[in-house]
Amino acid sequence: MKIYSYILSLFFLIISVSCKKEAKESIVNKKQDHPNIVIIYADDLGFGDVSSYGSTELLTPNIDRIANEGIRFTNGYATSPTCTPSRYSLLSGTYPFRTKKAQVLPGNAPLLFELGKQTLPSMLQQAGYKTGVVGKWHLGLGDANMDWNKKIAPGPLEIGFDYAYIMASTNDRVPSVYVENHKVVGLTAEDPIYVSYQKNFEGEPTGKEHPELLKVHPSHGHDMSIHNGISRIGYMKGGKSALFIDENMGDDFLKESIKYINKNKNNPFFLFYSLHQPHVPRVPNPRFVGASGLGPRGDVIIEADWAVGQFLDELDKLGLSENTIVIFSSDNGPVLDDGYKDDAVTKIGKHTPRGGLRGGKYSLFDAGTHVPFMIRWKGTIKPGVSDALVSQMDFTASFAALTGQNNTTPDSKNIIDAFLGKSSKGRQDIILGQADIKAYRNEDWVLIPPHKGTKYYSWVDIETGRDNLYQLYNLKEDRAQQHNLAHLYPKKVKALKLALEQEMQ
Repeated sequence: MKIYSYILSLFFLIISVSCKKEAKESIVNKKQDHPNIVIIYADDLGFGDVSSYGSTELLTPNIDRIANEGIRFTNGYATSPTCTPSRYSLLSGTYPFRTKKAQVLPGNAPLLFELGKQTLPSMLQQAGYKTGVVGKWHLGLGDANMDWNKKIAPGPLEIGFDYAYIMASTNDRVPSVYVENHKVVGLTAEDPIYVSYQKNFEGEPTGKEHPELLKVHPSHGHDMSIHNGISRIGYMKGGKSALFIDENMGDDFLKESIKYINKNKNNPFFLFYSLHQPHVPRVPNPRFVGASGLGPRGDVIIEADWAVGQFLDELDKLGLSENTIVIFSSDNGPVLDDGYKDDAVTKIGKHTPRGGLRGGKYSLFDAGTHVPFMIRWKGTIKPGVSDALVSQMDFTASFAALTGQNNTTPDSKNIIDAFLGKSSKGRQDIILGQADIKAYRNEDWVLIPPHKGTKYYSWVDIETGRDNLYQLYNLKEDRAQQHNLAHLYPKKVKALKLALEQEMQ
């Protein structure tokens, strides 16, 4: 009987150990297949604005941590040289040219997305993730007749996010408020807010009429309603208790991002941490004034880099770094004077925000969309540099493959092996632009078809890339796009034109 009892006890012990081992392996496998995913998205940050991409005048040690501990992509792209279309593509897996509405939106524009279609956050929701967005949005909210004093919907929650703490539009457009889920943060019924992009409200001062009220002066546009000593685009009245303070915005978004990962640390989570720097108006927290020696634009980049460091430290503190994919990139290329007199041009010194590329924000040349792009997954991704052609639009298909979901977005491609450093091949080609402008990169070649319009935007001092002739460049041999080879390689032009037409279908 004792022998029988001993054998029975031994049997249950073996079963118990086996079950615990299987459970542990299951947890490990779950973490490998469903790591947390964080996208830190800068606004108007150029290829040359990051020290891991060659900047020597402006140092970004915390952003560099992601590059040095992960993969730094030399051919990483946003889909458009302006922010709304790029953000739309990242979240929708869709080229912006497929909808004419994917343009730079006014602050009171309706939600850009078509409800019911798969997005990056909705796909990850299906995979069991908690999904959140903190920071700049600029993708429209509500409908055409939205009342900012009532429920603000549809918005991020209707396209797959479980939680949202966002700037309503951009920091240079009214309304100058944050929106948490469906409500304006801090708004009171006693002081409702009103917004118009047609005409001013009676008695409300504007930057154009009252420059003496301003602490930051506009250089072009940006001379309408005044808030926090800064005139904006659009008109606004009321809502005084809800208005954000520009100097505190970086801290506000960092605090909410840290709060979000702490709340969801025990479950797979996705966070779209959308920075507002270095978009205008550039108003750094007093802690960072003068930090760069390059004026407010450099200072807010230093501020953003600090916030990235604080966020990475929090992942370390929570023990999440080895189970979290961290991506850092930018929505489009750089611009210096984008509407305010903030010494961005006069104090630039030897710094080159475009990093040897041609063009910048708004441009069809490479600096418009060729941006810093890095991915870290400590313990899984081997640190290094990759020349693979990668796009922010491919996050949906790639992470769908990683988490065992189906991708139903039209243009996102599964390049997860390139993202994880398992392959040196990414995309073969990508269309860059939006509804009215397009360039096409295929391997090392870039084709810019003829475009009507000016060749140069004097108001931002940037070449547009528009011309009445075809332009053909080989970026491997001519990174700065100084030599148009279209007349030398007519067959290549014809082949790329046909490939572009096929990709647009």
